[in-house]
Amino acid sequence: MIGDRLEAEFGKAVDVKYVWNVMDFGYRGEEVLWMAERGILTLAYQSTSYLTERVPELEFTDLPFLFDGLPQARAAMDGKLGAYLSRKIEERIGYRILGYFENGYRHVSNRLRPVRTPADMAGMRIRLMPSQMHCRTFELLGAIPFSCDLKPGLEAIMSGAVDAQENPLANTLDYGANKVHRYITLTGHCYVSRGIYCNRAAFDGWPEALQTAMKTAVREAVTAQRALAVQEEEIARRTIESAGGEVVDLTPDERAAFVRAVKPLHDEARQRFGDEMFALLRAG
Repeated sequence: MIGDRLEAEFGKAVDVKYVWNVMDFGYRGEEVLWMAERGILTLAYQSTSYLTERVPELEFTDLPFLFDGLPQARAAMDGKLGAYLSRKIEERIGYRILGYFENGYRHVSNRLRPVRTPADMAGMRIRLMPSQMHCRTFELLGAIPFSCDLKPGLEAIMSGAVDAQENPLANTLDYGANKVHRYITLTGHCYVSRGIYCNRAAFDGWPEALQTAMKTAVREAVTAQRALAVQEEEIARRTIESAGGEVVDLTPDERAAFVRAVKPLHDEARQRFGDEMFALLRAG
């Protein structure tokens, strides 16, 4: 969509090439960030969780149960919180941040048993993205974190080397995790955004008209992607259930037990980041 819009406006003045999956070329999923930074790719997107070691402020959005729902999460990432995080990223890394796609709410799937309480996760070995906040979240829930990139993570899931994983339903289905994980609980424990990263040197070297067109194209793509993500989640649930998967909807009281279990992380975040970032969250 972004490339189509630019080609329609600028014709042969732009040369758009697509790399659909860097893993097909022997790269790890996380290396898309390095490729955009170095200019091997001009534009890329990836979960912000992969940048938390370099941009610690991004750990704030990895806090469990941070947002009240999709409307608040989207407003925050499109508003003052997203602008603040974009500045912090650009201060440390050679990107221009053009927006945030939606990876969405993440839910737990596992091969052992239905999960309705934190106690049900005791001793489960769970594959997680490389994020210290995600690891600490599941330690508080009683699980054993196994943090790694996507490809080795999928190998561990399919082989049974790990018992559980967490992802939006659409990813759980696309990766085939539902084939080995019968039980899925709609924990919605974390909302993850995918930053849209443009190589800074490339972007800054473009004519102003192309910069403006790129920003407009990205805004339109974000709106379309988020709408599609909601549809994909609904389709994924129906597909998983029709294939025999058990999808657990937590009651408000059951969800509250998970929220209580990870409350120490919110207390620590307030001490670490102060009230500023929580205020940005509320400001939208």
